[in-house]
Amino acid sequence: MPPRTLASLAHALTVSASPDAALQALGEALAEVDRFAQMALVTFDERRGMLRERVLPSGLRATLETTFDHLPTRERNAIAAGGQFVDFGESGDEFARLLQVPSLGEAGWLNVRGLRSEGQLSALLVLYETRKMFGARTAERFLPAIALYELAYFRFLEREAREEAVRTLEDVTQRIHGDYERRLTDLESRLLDANSSRGTVDSARVIQLERELAQANEDARRALRRADAVDATVGSAVEQLEKAHVELHRRSESLRQKIRTIYLIDRVLTLDTSTNDPRQLAEGLLALVGDDMNAHRCSLMLRTPDGEALYIAATRGVAPGVMEGSRVAIGHGVAGGVAMTREPLLVRDVADAKTHPLLRDQYFTTGSFISFPLVYRDELVGVVNVANRAQRGVFGEEDVDRVRLLGLVIALVSSHARLPERLVETLSVR
Repeated sequence: MPPRTLASLAHALTVSASPDAALQALGEALAEVDRFAQMALVTFDERRGMLRERVLPSGLRATLETTFDHLPTRERNAIAAGGQFVDFGESGDEFARLLQVPSLGEAGWLNVRGLRSEGQLSALLVLYETRKMFGARTAERFLPAIALYELAYFRFLEREAREEAVRTLEDVTQRIHGDYERRLTDLESRLLDANSSRGTVDSARVIQLERELAQANEDARRALRRADAVDATVGSAVEQLEKAHVELHRRSESLRQKIRTIYLIDRVLTLDTSTNDPRQLAEGLLALVGDDMNAHRCSLMLRTPDGEALYIAATRGVAPGVMEGSRVAIGHGVAGGVAMTREPLLVRDVADAKTHPLLRDQYFTTGSFISFPLVYRDELVGVVNVANRAQRGVFGEEDVDRVRLLGLVIALVSSHARLPERLVETLSVR
């Protein structure tokens, strides 16, 4: 799946105002991957065990009212478990017609994924594609997009649950108050009539009406207490839903970042196989860590053949006086110290580390940086440095773990391409 499609889908799902708009965005993304494939969402009634409605990305709907039991047992159980596409194999065309998915005009593969919410099956996501002789199936290539859509779908379900809880509370409260006011008005009217004709009405009847009024007031107080209890319960449920939504958003952002990291690694591996220019490869390796970490300032330093120093192989956003090919002795400065210890260095606030030379560098703006050793098969390859994170962000331990993965890729590619030795000659390092 092209990265721009995944990025645009993530944005489209984020700004979608309704489930139909989110499904439309997913359908547009699918068209860029496989313009012949068909996508549909089938809503499911858990209580009745019925497949209720088929919705297409175009917005067209069709009533199904088909029992879930119509699907084969093996496939039905796998769909109910959720979390993966279920392949209907040779029976795909038959069940595509049952689900009223538009025909492909030829034999196809039917894949269905169950979407679960609150421990119950909520809907079925259907992908119907033509049978291909070569290459991966669309269902496999489209999995990252499906994962993004599933997060957006759950977000809409949570929103609907909150709105339904608020409507229920309002209805209960209005009904209780309405009943109370009607009964109170009726009893007051009857008591007033009794008092106005006290001379002709039995006093026992008046006492009975007063008792009924007192009982009505007590019933009203109890009803209000129940309403308050319902209000507290609904408030707690809404709070939990909001927390779940925050957690869902956090996971969505984490998934988006991992997808971007995979894309950047794929890009640099592709560059490694397509170029013989060592400087272009070095710049590509630096872009891998710089783009992934949103760092405006970064540098790649490689070990000299004699093993006594590091030299600058590629830079981004550094001070004008820092030139490619410049040497730093191992054991001196920030990068030299990291190279000697082979331990990563994380500084959250450089003002707390008085010995760092970056304090005297006007191009260092964020107060936080990471310097990480590049080691492959117990051999020092170099050091990568990242700083000046976008929006003055501060690096943390989780960022060191991300650089650890990126650094392994950089060290592996550099070693296999003999990048330190080749760049020494290209940059005339002495």
